[in-house]
Amino acid sequence: MLTRILKTLLVLLTTLIVIVGVGFWFIFFSERPPLTMDPAVLAGDGSLINYCELPVLDGSGKMAADIPKGNTPGCGYQRFPSSVLGDCREPLPENADDLRGLWIGVEGKVGHVERIEQCGSRVVVTSSGIIHDAGPNSSGGLTSNDTEGAIFFKIGETPYCPRTSAGVTWNKKVLDFHIFGFGPVVVRRYRDGEQLIWEYADGSVTRLNRLCRLPEGHREPSPRGPQYQVPWF
Repeated sequence: MLTRILKTLLVLLTTLIVIVGVGFWFIFFSERPPLTMDPAVLAGDGSLINYCELPVLDGSGKMAADIPKGNTPGCGYQRFPSSVLGDCREPLPENADDLRGLWIGVEGKVGHVERIEQCGSRVVVTSSGIIHDAGPNSSGGLTSNDTEGAIFFKIGETPYCPRTSAGVTWNKKVLDFHIFGFGPVVVRRYRDGEQLIWEYADGSVTRLNRLCRLPEGHREPSPRGPQYQVPWF
């Protein structure tokens, strides 16, 4: 009887180790998603944009599905990029709220700055070195497919940051971010009066005010993550 229990525990432990190992490999060592967005986005300078002058979504320009998907280059962009959906003019769906613009945290994660772009059912969040793009596009799936931006460790000179994927749905004017597109809600964004509310998976709630221009110090993102140096033998 004891031998059978030990064998069962050994099988369970081995299975757990395999699952954790496969998950770790996928998160950190699987192939990085290709960059398919217009190179002009990364070559541009998002600090030159007046974010209080938002484009009119009247259907006169491109649709969301006409524009390639944006995602984080490597483990993070080097300069706050230009607009991903700058040429898009598709109206928002009826169940969506207009969260577009540049925002800065005044409660919770104070000083956090993020840009939200919307066009049709598509949403792009740019902040802290990352570009998360979910919704209809011309070069990828509906979920975001990129990296989280924080460098957890380096092997030699090569940085490793985790892969991420999320899909968005509107729930009574609240923008829910579902992990992998079908999993639980990990992030919620919605408006409360003139403020944007950002609820994160760690339980934090951040209130953000609108900005017209990118503040000094946010043009180049600060390094994130522990960045452990792994010895290379």
